Amino acid sequence: MGLNFRKSISLGKGLKLNLSKSGPSVSFGKSGFRQSINLKGQARTTVGIPGTGIYYTKNTNVKNVVSGLTGKVQDAKNKKAAGKAAAEPKAAKSTKAAAAGAVGAAAGAKAAAKPAVNEELIAASKAKVEEFAAGIEALKSVHKQSDGYIDWEALANGAVSGQLKELQPFAQSVLAGDIDAYFNVISEVGPFDDLLEYGSGFEVGTDDPQIMQIEFQVKSADIVPTQYPDMKANGELVMKDFTKSAYYELVQDYVSSTMLRVARDTFALLPVKQVLIHAVDKILNPATGNDEEVTIASVKIKRDALATLNFERIDPSDCLESFESNIKFKKTTGYAPVDRVLA
Repeated sequence: MGLNFRKSISLGKGLKLNLSKSGPSVSFGKSGFRQSINLKGQARTTVGIPGTGIYYTKNTNVKNVVSGLTGKVQDAKNKKAAGKAAAEPKAAKSTKAAAAGAVGAAAGAKAAAKPAVNEELIAASKAKVEEFAAGIEALKSVHKQSDGYIDWEALANGAVSGQLKELQPFAQSVLAGDIDAYFNVISEVGPFDDLLEYGSGFEVGTDDPQIMQIEFQVKSADIVPTQYPDMKANGELVMKDFTKSAYYELVQDYVSSTMLRVARDTFALLPVKQVLIHAVDKILNPATGNDEEVTIASVKIKRDALATLNFERIDPSDCLESFESNIKFKKTTGYAPVDRVLA
């Protein structure tokens, strides 16, 4: 038995209906530039750098700074010379003043030729670089946050109030191991909604009330950027390619971090004992030359083992290898296809 979740519903012509715990919203626009409006009347503009999976939510208008030089010309009045001895110093003084004027004019021309520093452009570019770095850090730290734990025993006894009380009708069925009730709760709570914002997808299924199996559709080509912004001295942004090893390591960080987060959210939501997570992505098959969708990582995580982890300090990829898992990864080539871990 399985259940698919597609929280972003296409309405055609660039329109999408987005469903989440915070409420529905409508988004529109082309890839790289989207506007979204929720039911609270809040609007957000999202602008992406082409070829990356990281998007900025700030718009900055850069103004050109124009500067000019002004000067005054003073006419000197001719005076009659009192004598030849007095005329010569005046002539020398006039020559010196003319020379000084020429030097000043040359310096002014040089200053005019030098481009003005655009402080606003530098500040805007610096902000974008910092936002990009924050986005990269978010991709690597998905596992550090999780949904709150649901005490189904307390819920069944009516000891829970607030929003959780909406789940009370499912409590007895969940405690009895009713798999359909599991799916209803997942649909109601949407534990992976915030992960869907990255662009990945999830499929959930089980035929055993003690085990939940989740397929994590990575979509690394859409999520993980292949380039990063770098700022020149004048504030201009240029895109540079990640090295292959840097890119593959970033993919590994995102996949490993998300798999741990999925396990955390599943255990917080349902009273299952084990979670099997299978990461699926499109990778190059060198035998055919085509990109093929394959399982790139598979892990079985037990509730008791996960509860012992310090999520603020672990390395996600090293952590997954401590569980029963099938993972083949090289820094120079990335993930390779693997068989799925069995329940």
